Amino acid sequence: MSEKRFGRGLSLGLGAYLIWGSFPLIIRMLAFASPFEVVVWRIVFGFLLAAAIISVMRGWASVRNVFKDRKSVIWILVAAILIYVNWQAYVFGVNSHQIVETALGYFINPLVTILLAVVFLGERLSRLQWGAVAFGFSAVTLLTFDYGRLPWIALTLACSFGLYGLAKNKLAGKVSALNSFALESGFLLPLALVQGLLVAQLNQGLEFGAVGFWGSAGLVLFGFMTAVPLIMFGAAAKHVPLRYIGFMQYLTPVLQFTLALTVFGEPMPLARWVGFGLVWAGLVLLSIDVFRSSRTNRTKTA
Repeated sequence: MSEKRFGRGLSLGLGAYLIWGSFPLIIRMLAFASPFEVVVWRIVFGFLLAAAIISVMRGWASVRNVFKDRKSVIWILVAAILIYVNWQAYVFGVNSHQIVETALGYFINPLVTILLAVVFLGERLSRLQWGAVAFGFSAVTLLTFDYGRLPWIALTLACSFGLYGLAKNKLAGKVSALNSFALESGFLLPLALVQGLLVAQLNQGLEFGAVGFWGSAGLVLFGFMTAVPLIMFGAAAKHVPLRYIGFMQYLTPVLQFTLALTVFGEPMPLARWVGFGLVWAGLVLLSIDVFRSSRTNRTKTA
């Protein structure tokens, strides 16, 4: 792999995770709209941007080809439902001043992912991976006592995104990131329409078009920004080894966690610090395991 391609891929990957990490700032600026309306426009304008890019690239033939494989269509539909759940939980969490908990969800996501690999893919975990899972389980137990409830936003985000990754894995690279996103958001358009109509019936109603140019432009921009980092990430994955992608994924929750403490001033009592410390300890074990596996594979192929 050339240094130029690696550098380009690294820049795109870091850019994608930086954009994802900045989402709390954007969502809080859109607090004039309900979380349900924000997700409606996220689906609509995300789809429109993807459709526009496909049109410019003249790629609709490849999109139509996806429908020739029934299994791919089913997995894309499953992925669409899961990412909808993820988006709704995330926007609700940020809008309700629970950004720390949303960050927790993405910190424990790798731990959920390896458990899903055991349950659905029959993979066997190493001792370090089991140790990481044990730390994660202990953290969730402790934080349940701290919150006085299950950290359901974090668990919903981690499980939905972990299952989303599993659904994408089932596609086995048959569908490009852009085409998959376009189809996922396209499948969600009817749901977005129904959800938009329901929001319009509430007392507050739809804010799009009623809050001036900049407010409406913010809702459009957020929809576009849903597609942009995903496309950037898809391009980065072609040029950067998976082990680098694995480490970069921690950038998003780190940024969210930092914003929650420094910008939004969310509370962080001692028990919560201990809970997050347990999660971070689990992630350290996972990182060591990835490093060892990578070194072993390089030795075998040398």
